This record gives sequence, C-alpha cells and structure tokens, in this order.
Amino acid sequence: MSEPKVLHICRAEKFIPPFIDLVQANFDPALHEFVIFGDHKKFSSEGRSSVHRVEKGFAGKTAAKVRLIVQMHRADRIILHGLFTRAVIKMLFFMPWLLKKTYWVIWGNDLYGKREAGSKPGLKDFSRRFVIRHLGHLVTYVPGDIELAREWYGAGGQVHSCLMYTSNLFSDPGVGERTTDFVEIQVGNSADPSNNHLEVFEKLASLSADNFRVLVPLSYGNQQHALRVISEGKKLFGDRFVPLIDFLPLAQYQEFLATIDIAIFNHKRQQGLGNLISLLGMGKKVYLRRGISTTSLLDSLEIEWFDVENIDLSPIPELSKEGNVRRVRQVFSKPNLIAQLDDLFKG
Repeated sequence: MSEPKVLHICRAEKFIPPFIDLVQANFDPALHEFVIFGDHKKFSSEGRSSVHRVEKGFAGKTAAKVRLIVQMHRADRIILHGLFTRAVIKMLFFMPWLLKKTYWVIWGNDLYGKREAGSKPGLKDFSRRFVIRHLGHLVTYVPGDIELAREWYGAGGQVHSCLMYTSNLFSDPGVGERTTDFVEIQVGNSADPSNNHLEVFEKLASLSADNFRVLVPLSYGNQQHALRVISEGKKLFGDRFVPLIDFLPLAQYQEFLATIDIAIFNHKRQQGLGNLISLLGMGKKVYLRRGISTTSLLDSLEIEWFDVENIDLSPIPELSKEGNVRRVRQVFSKPNLIAQLDDLFKG
C-alpha cells in the first residue's frame, strides 16, 4: 500500500518554516504539500519545494483558492495548522465530505480566542462550530485542550498526541548561564494582552526586595499593547526593566532564555509552551496560573511548577530542578517528535 499524500494548510508564522524543513528532511517531500496564508515576508518559506503561498490581491487569492480545493480532494490527509483562516473554514463547511480526513492541530488561540473575546455563538460562527464538531481528527499534546474542544464545540474527532513543532522541543543552547548581581525575571512570552503583564508587574513591585530585573519579550504580538507594557514597566522598575522588542532567531532566543532565573507566565489559558519547555529543561523556576490545561499537562508529566499567586525570588529547589530537567529532555525530544509525526502521517 502506498503512503498517504498529506496536504498542510498553514498560516505564515514562525513555527512553520522550521516545520517544513523537519518534514522534508525526515519524510518523503513528494508526499507533502504546503499551502500558506498570511505575511510571507516576516516568516518566509521561500526556497522550499512543494510550498504554495497565497498571495495578496483578488486574482492571486482566487486562483489559490481554486487550486486549494483541488489539492484538498486529491490529498489523503488534510492537516490544518491552526484553525484561523475563514476561507478554509468556509470550504470545509460547504464540502463536509472532506472533514473525515481532516486533522486540526490546535494552537491555542484558535480554541480559546472567541471565548476570551466574550463573543456568543451566532450565525456568523455557525460554520466554524460545524467544522470543529465534524472534524475527523484532533492533534495536540495538551489533553486539557481536547476536553475543552469537546465541551465548547462538541468536537468528536479521534485524538492524536503530537508535539508537532520544533519550537516545542527542548534544545540545549550550549552556553553557560550568565551570572549577574540581579535575579533575572522573564514576564510573559509575547506582546499579546493575554500575558496579563501588568498584573505581574504589580506583584513584583510589591516585593520588599529590589535585586531583580524584569525582562519582557515584546517583538511578537500586539504592538500597541507592547507600548503600554513598556511605559508601565519603566515607570515601576526604571533601569531594571528590559523590553525585548527585536525579533530574535531561535538560537539567540535560546541563549536569552539561558540567562533567566525565574519565568512568570500569567496566561489564563494554554500559551507559550515552547518558552515553557525550554525554561523547564534548563532548570529554571517557572510560575503559572492554577487551573489551566498547561498545569494539568505538567502535573501528568510530574514536572514541578509554582503558583503565580505566591511569587518570591528564592531559587528553585535542587531536587525539583534536576527532576524537571531529566523529564523535559526525555519527553520533548526530536526523536520523539519524529516518531509522533510518522504515526500522524502514516498511521
């Protein structure tokens, strides 16, 4: 029996070019096609084979959509990298026979976004809810997200556990930790308001100690919110506030993470898992909100985390550090990811 032909439908994001490289290096490139919507300049996939970019403009978009309909029918499996693109949702709604062979890789915001915005289900959202309910397959490595997809949308698809992207792997940056007189504290992973930066700033400002610096990645996400975060951070912490406004290549970002002592993620939902995995694998102390799917995942893996409601500057206990490092490096490895993808593509 021949191997399945897989069509990947993606939004241009930082995760996608490395994912394409991984697939083409470890699987038959002739069996994988990629269709990419969005900003191709910021996250370029140029120079890679079997990649079709949906360009701006009526003529370009129309031709791409017609081609996509043909590709969806020819493919044995359709993998949706996030469920964001309205045009794709409409296609699947009007061609429901394709849903049985369609796999939804849950990114987080595609699951939580509309709930966070407080929008109530209406006619406009009917097609999206219909598609989710009838999808044949759901892909994530966070069991809590599957539970929410079933509860909120009635999703009934078969579950596949997969790390999916290289950003979800632990990779040792191979640099020594930088020692300073400050406790280096990372707050959040992006400029998205869902990081709830300002709540964390208030907690840190109330600490009696001031021997810490606050470092905040802001190159990715809502730049208007980033300006507010920078203004408030400088007001509260002065020179001890360090915003990261330039987008860093992965290797440089990993080097930055190696300098962190404490990371605080104040999200009310699953978010920033790539950052989280890297930090835990380096033995860093990580604070999270209680009751979100991320903490359930870490608990199931016996990885220790700390409650954002009780922030202090003490170092992570050595036994907790050693256990977290060992477990993360075992679970979030490249061989494990390739085995999971093999099962996803061929199983």
